[in-house]
Amino acid sequence: MTPDPKQLDAVREALDAAVDQDAGTALPHLREAADRLTALIDESMAEALLDGKVSLRSAGAAAGLTENAVPPRLARTRKLGAYANDEGRVTAAAIERAKYDHESGTPRPAPAAPPAPMRFKPRRKS
Repeated sequence: MTPDPKQLDAVREALDAAVDQDAGTALPHLREAADRLTALIDESMAEALLDGKVSLRSAGAAAGLTENAVPPRLARTRKLGAYANDEGRVTAAAIERAKYDHESGTPRPAPAAPPAPMRFKPRRKS
């Protein structure tokens, strides 16, 4: 799988919208670009894992993540979200099951809506 050109274009558009803006105006555009790029990284990790080209550890290392940071990110992907456990993580055993299902042509249907990425929530409004 190669990254979807439309998704890459959306990242570029968000970055272009931040050009020549003051810092405060550029922030929402930069956040959008970062979110879209994160989603692309996560989907690419899921695809590489399904193809058997990388291990969970090496996928995380290639993306600059720790091994523990990868499973919750995989749970938000289209390819592996259906294999997430109750804790919102995709385990190595689940990846093996997903590989088997993928190779046999019977993957689990993707969840209706993947969980949103975690965001900082201030304790108070000030």
